[in-house]
Amino acid sequence: MKKTLLVVWLLSALALSAGAQSSSPVLLNAAGATFPYPIYSKWFDVYHTAHPNIQINYQSIGSGGGIRQLMEGTVDFGASDGPMTDEQLASAKVKILHFPTVLGAVVPTYNIPGFSGELNFTQHALAGIYLGTITKWNDPELTKANPGVNLPNADIVVVHRADGSGTSYIWTDFLGKASPDWKAKVGPASTSPNWPVGLGGKGNEGVTGLVKQTPGSVGYIELIYAVQNGIAYGKVQNAAGKFVKADLAGVTAAATNSVKAMPDDFRVSITNSPGAATYPISSFTWLLVPAKIDNATKRDAIKDFLKWMLTQGQGYNEGLTYAKLPAPVVVKETKAIAMIQ
Repeated sequence: MKKTLLVVWLLSALALSAGAQSSSPVLLNAAGATFPYPIYSKWFDVYHTAHPNIQINYQSIGSGGGIRQLMEGTVDFGASDGPMTDEQLASAKVKILHFPTVLGAVVPTYNIPGFSGELNFTQHALAGIYLGTITKWNDPELTKANPGVNLPNADIVVVHRADGSGTSYIWTDFLGKASPDWKAKVGPASTSPNWPVGLGGKGNEGVTGLVKQTPGSVGYIELIYAVQNGIAYGKVQNAAGKFVKADLAGVTAAATNSVKAMPDDFRVSITNSPGAATYPISSFTWLLVPAKIDNATKRDAIKDFLKWMLTQGQGYNEGLTYAKLPAPVVVKETKAIAMIQ
């Protein structure tokens, strides 16, 4: 009888010990893009509610900062709106995997005193404004695209990101495709381009604040920041010559053609994609995860979160004006999670 009680006691102790171990707190540190911060913040909160022992601490510091901290090993995973370059990947201590999370849009936003309507921006106009060759709001390139709108003879104050930014990467990726002059004078897509003109704001939040408080200004921000702050943003001319306002349908249309050509490493650009309904400044955004994670507890937690993000997490996207990942991308990513060892 005593032996039986001892065995029962030992089994109970082992069960309690295993339960305590499985529910021990796990803290994951991450940093990077401000572009997807609203949806990431929502996801991490909801996931923590369902998994109370797992806490994800995310610093919204910009894509450049996220890549840097990941390379330095100070975070468990990073986030970027611009995929890492071949050079960055080659210099990383371990192999880095890209996992697309959502689709979003970058929009031109503006503050024109006395005008609260919706402007049309040609591709040439946006490139000219950021090159510093279009300096007045009543420039012919703007007035001809906005018939009937009385644009003022006022200076355009250009606002751009001051930090290393995936939103800047998307913006300059588009400008490089839209304007040979931009590509020749400024260069290829970059998180930290050598801006010809303008004031710098830190994060999507900083650019939004500068535009709101600076009369005559124009900036570029992720769609959700324009929506949440109630500030004007314009339509952009796409590759088909149509002026399209950013919305979920236009962003999804931009991704449609890219899905068939999605590379195995998921690094793809979808700016200025073809199609009459396509919004031209659209992009995937990525989580950057080491392929080898020595801490098994953290590794399992990250893999479980990725699986959740690709399934239940996608249900929160549209409420925050992000488009869901196309189904073929979800299938491909789900298989790629197994590469994390």
